[in-house]
Amino acid sequence: MCSLGKDLAIVTRYIRNLRGGSQPILAQASDGLLYVVKFTNNLQGPNLPFNESMGSELYRACGLAGPSWKPLLVTDAFLDQNPDCWMQTPEGRLRPDPGLCFGSRFLGGDGIRLLEILPGTSLKRIRNSKSFWLAWLIDICAWHADNRQALFLEDANGGLEAFFVDHGHLFGGPKGDLQKHFQASRYLDPRIYPSISSLYLLDVQRVVGSLDADQLWQRAQELPDSWKTLSAVRGFAQCLRTLSTSRLLQSVLDTIVKSIPRKNDCEDSRQQCRRTPTVSVLWPGIQAAGSERHQFAIRAGRPNGA
Repeated sequence: MCSLGKDLAIVTRYIRNLRGGSQPILAQASDGLLYVVKFTNNLQGPNLPFNESMGSELYRACGLAGPSWKPLLVTDAFLDQNPDCWMQTPEGRLRPDPGLCFGSRFLGGDGIRLLEILPGTSLKRIRNSKSFWLAWLIDICAWHADNRQALFLEDANGGLEAFFVDHGHLFGGPKGDLQKHFQASRYLDPRIYPSISSLYLLDVQRVVGSLDADQLWQRAQELPDSWKTLSAVRGFAQCLRTLSTSRLLQSVLDTIVKSIPRKNDCEDSRQQCRRTPTVSVLWPGIQAAGSERHQFAIRAGRPNGA
């Protein structure tokens, strides 16, 4: 049993609860590795497993660093034996649903220095800081409804590599109903965005332009059926259409380059703007959960303007 060509692993040992609105846990799986596990009936919304998995695939396709992932099987026996992993709600404890859950490789461990928040004096130590520009471009095109999250892994020489994590608010959010101002998806500290040249912007466009949308849709097709909610699939479709349209990409790039505030003037980040989805076609072969026998149409070739 597998998904996306990934061997299925079973969650075998509960370690501890982790911070976050989805109330994830840290657990060991039958492959001996540690994972951040997010349950399908998490408190944020039903789209989270799709968003996390396809956000990870999209970022990897663009060459951005992030932890690997795989579907993990959570059994009834594991849940019964580990009530501490149950989620907390105002009404009391909520038992996670058994079945396939999203599992992201845990980046920490013995002897590993992993940082979540950096002081301004440490930003210059980030070796791949330019990648935050590409990440922001993708997040805007993917309707990311939350600030960009990253973890920083320190090497033996004191350098830092950013790993992009937490994609659950892509494609309109965990419930597929969020539409935010484009600055909502920016990393909180704008100083992390270094000065860039026009040649780098051209390279960003080249990377995005080389995306194989059909291959990404094939990966989405291989996800568990219950993860493919209609709103998540629609949001993903709109993201790929935007990334495939050169004039839209250029407009987004122009906007974000001009928007980085000077002297940390961030008041515009509180503004909201509503954007109406315009998805009319989706790639074939992805049956959204709850849509019964409805099949999505396809238009051959790239969208107009690509």
